[in-house]
Amino acid sequence: MTAKDNAIDFLARTALFGALEEPDRRAVVQEMRDASFDAGQLVFSRGDTGKDIYLVTSGRVRLSVLTPEGRELSFAHAEAGQIFGEIAVLDGGARTADATAVTKVAARTLSKGALMRLIESRPVVRESVIRFLCNRVREADQQLEGIALYPIEVRLARFFLASSRQKFGPDVEGKVALDLPISQSELALLIGASRPKVNAALALLEDGGAIKRADQRMMCDIEKLEDIVEA
Repeated sequence: MTAKDNAIDFLARTALFGALEEPDRRAVVQEMRDASFDAGQLVFSRGDTGKDIYLVTSGRVRLSVLTPEGRELSFAHAEAGQIFGEIAVLDGGARTADATAVTKVAARTLSKGALMRLIESRPVVRESVIRFLCNRVREADQQLEGIALYPIEVRLARFFLASSRQKFGPDVEGKVALDLPISQSELALLIGASRPKVNAALALLEDGGAIKRADQRMMCDIEKLEDIVEA
């Protein structure tokens, strides 16, 4: 399989381009350029102008913010088959986080100009972008709802389910191993809770068999997590 074929397959897993048919994904890949970053290298900084969307083909990129006290908190990691940097490109705003290569990273980049050409020439790309942005708004609403209404263990279950579906597909079943290279403080930031309460909720999920922790890897029981969310 060539690098371009690999990128086409990766695009099928992304929220932004996953709904496109293979010929349209191939057209997107044709507009992409290769990029690479060494471990520890800054890909972009918070406040930068959004010029490119990045598709990771190997390695891992950390997305993080600095707290007022100067602490760096990660809120997401982009791995092979995932895209990042898309929001600032789509809305023309500034980057909202720092992106740093955790390991040596190979990526494909799509410039804002190339994306605009695709949107103008291929209506299905425009429709895919609209659906993506609508889903982002829906996800933000659900996150606010979760913080306001649900106990912390339910918020965690929702987070683990969403992360599992993003990595393994919407129809994931059974038990899956989920890499979680973030601290409990960073996890608390994501779900709107304190670190001690997150620790207690993780213990509750583990006691119930919904998760099993091993360093930075989480074994998730999808059925039990779904039961917690639905209850």
